Amino acid sequence: MNPEKKPTSSPASEIPVKTVGLIVNPIAGMGGAVGLKGTDGKTILNQARSLGAKPIAPARAEAFLSGLSPAKNHLKLVVGAGAMGEDQAERCGFAYKVVGERKKETSAKDTQATAKKIKESGVDLLVFCGGDGTARDVFTAADMELPVLGVPTGVKMHSAVFAVTPAAAARATLRFLWAALPLREAEVMDIDEVAFREGHVSAKLYGYVLTPYEPHLIQANKVASPMTEDEVRNQAAIAIYIIENMKPEVLYIVGPGTSTRTVGDLLDEKKTLLGVDLFYNKKIVARDVNEKQILEYIQGKTARIIVTPIGGQGFIFGRGNQQISAKVIRQVGLDNIRVIATESKLRSLRNLKVDTGDPNMDNTLRAHTFRVLSDYKTERPIQVE
Repeated sequence: MNPEKKPTSSPASEIPVKTVGLIVNPIAGMGGAVGLKGTDGKTILNQARSLGAKPIAPARAEAFLSGLSPAKNHLKLVVGAGAMGEDQAERCGFAYKVVGERKKETSAKDTQATAKKIKESGVDLLVFCGGDGTARDVFTAADMELPVLGVPTGVKMHSAVFAVTPAAAARATLRFLWAALPLREAEVMDIDEVAFREGHVSAKLYGYVLTPYEPHLIQANKVASPMTEDEVRNQAAIAIYIIENMKPEVLYIVGPGTSTRTVGDLLDEKKTLLGVDLFYNKKIVARDVNEKQILEYIQGKTARIIVTPIGGQGFIFGRGNQQISAKVIRQVGLDNIRVIATESKLRSLRNLKVDTGDPNMDNTLRAHTFRVLSDYKTERPIQVE
């Protein structure tokens, strides 16, 4: 192992060299497309692999590093060994120093130990690629003493430490290091994955870290829908309109959320709260499906997608519904996507957001204005940011 790689050229004297710590959780996000809602634990990881899950963290980390390329000669990285950052820094041509030892399989303890060593090295910012579990591991080392930023890579990302995309994480990093982007106290949240897979959200606040903040680049923490009488009525009105306009012989891919679950409730069909279900002729034909199953079902059929944005964050794709992948969206078509959201949820959002992991698809979606159904026969045009 090469403990330190020297820069290929000296930075200009007038621009200070900054040091960024980088930790990559190699297995983060592998459960998303296969519908497992996370990869915490060896058993679930093995199940994800048996379903054909592929690592996505390395590509997300390299997308982040690619965004730092303009400042490559003015940056030095302190990275985790092997797949925890070293491999990505090497491929992207950055100067770096390695902490820890290369391992075939890594764990939460490895993340915690690496974060502690990076903190002790005196970096200006610690960036990690992972989900809420990784955020917790980094929090145990960083606490409120070191600025931290997350590159969204996991399945569940309720914490407010994440940038909206890897590219946004790179822009936030550059602005923080050289343009004095302010810091804020950001919540580190995590949920019980076992309860999550059973359809129950049991979120817990673990603490706060200091995170560079720019509202267009950094996501807010997830906000649950208020179950008031008006909210329930609003959800029912939306669901009634959706049901009235469901076409025969059309496959409906219905994402997670309380608003989408109401559609199932009014059809007397038990829709999963946190999974993606398939409806055909107003009946559920498959529950809690993964990307592969969706692609198989839509072959030769007309299909539509129904999703609702995550409260407080605005994501319609890329958070909690990775099963509805860029490949699925391409086959269904943008004109066959229906976004639904209650009035109270829309009041908390300025724009919709996407992070499918496919930059071309994300750009296509950002060029599209969705007419969001917010009540019975009531629509609002909202742009994807």
